[in-house]
Order: sequence, then structure tokens, then C-alpha cells
Amino acid sequence: MRLTELTAYLDQYLRVREVPDYAQALNGLQVENSGEVTRVAVAVDAVQATIERAVESGANLLLVHHGLFWDGNQPVTGRRYRRLRALLDADVAVYSAHLPLDVHPEVGNNVVLARALGMEVAGTLGDYKGEPLGVWGELEIRREALAARLDELLGSRVRVVCGGPERLRRVGVITGGAGSELAAARQLGLDAFVTGEGSHHHYFDAEEGGINLFLGGHYATEVWGVRSLAQHLETHFGLPWSFIDHPTGL
Repeated sequence: MRLTELTAYLDQYLRVREVPDYAQALNGLQVENSGEVTRVAVAVDAVQATIERAVESGANLLLVHHGLFWDGNQPVTGRRYRRLRALLDADVAVYSAHLPLDVHPEVGNNVVLARALGMEVAGTLGDYKGEPLGVWGELEIRREALAARLDELLGSRVRVVCGGPERLRRVGVITGGAGSELAAARQLGLDAFVTGEGSHHHYFDAEEGGINLFLGGHYATEVWGVRSLAQHLETHFGLPWSFIDHPTGL
């Protein structure tokens, strides 16, 4: 299909013009191609390794969660030059969706991971400039069982701060680097909060705040949205896709 048609659909479906985000996110189309999309590659990050593998896969659109310009307004030299040259030489477009993909009610990182955990979503959690950041819901499970379920889903060992009850009933999820939203989870009276990463002091915030904190890794908690979005595009437009896994362990 035409790149312009697909990007217009994504802009509307993900509400990229409505959902507030950091300036460096530059949500939407970041790099054009000559106009056609026949195959999509999806990845968490637009970096040299994922760009090269997208080219090798024959994709002409790379759909990512973290785009090309997180380092701000920089000259097109060094690694930025190498990334852009690889994309332009192979005629591969890049489309990025950060918070719009995190918060999406159907294919977003938060809701997809929550549902994978078996959670029945009951409400939203956190706030960024008026936009709810995550979800919370009912999940009757023991703390150790939730840790084991996360280990299996994320493919790595989750870190647990045992600050709350052993039997859980209300759990919140905000993927990525959302340790700072632990206070919002406490205010909602949640038994546990699942995120990717946090700061050193969040250990004590959880321990002394009466809430369990589960840290599954920034990358591992954010593979869900791009894969779900790609499946959505295949269902609606018949576009084949592949997931490029490039884990950081962080």
C-alpha cells in the first residue's frame, strides 16, 4: 500500500497528534521512502542493528517504539549518518510511536502485557500532561506466582521488591522506565506495580510504602506494542511483518 495511506492510518489510530510526549520522541513518520510499503519490520528501537536486519528482511518500513532522534537536534554525522544512510540506500521508511503506543487501549504495551498476565483491566494509572500512562486491574495471584509468570512472559528474571502483601488482588502496569509512577500506584491502593526499570530509591519507596514492585526490564516490557500493532496491520491491510528482537537486558 502507499506509505502516505499507511502513515495517515497510523497517525489516526494511535492518536499521535493528540497524545503528549517528549519532544525528542518525534512520533509519526521519521524517514520517508519512495512511497510503497510491501513488508513491515518492527522493533523496539531504531538502531544500527535493527535497521540492518530490517534491510536484510526485505522490509521497506521499520516500525519502532523508540525512534531515531532521542539524542536531540544533532548533526548528521557519526552513527546518525550511518543509520540514515543505511535507511536511504535501502529505501526503508521509519515510523515511530512512543507514548501513543504505550497507552493505546487495544495494542498498547501496557494493556497487552496486562492481559498477558491474566489481568482484568479496571482503570488507568499515572499521568503525563493529562494523559493516563498505564493500567491497573484485578488479578488474584500470589506474589511468587506473579514473578514466575513475568519470568516466563519476559524471558528473563524479574526483580521483585517485596514491600506489600504476599497475596495480590490489585496490580498496576506501566511498561518501560516508569519507576517514578510508583507513588501513583500506592495512591490507588494497589498491591503491586509492574514496570521495566526504576531508580535506586524506588526500592525503599516500595519497601516502606507497602507495595510490591516488579522490575522486568525496560526492553522486555516494551516488545508487546510493536508486535501487536504489526499484527493489527496484517489483519487490516494484509501486510506481512517480522519482529526484530534486539534485547538489551536492561
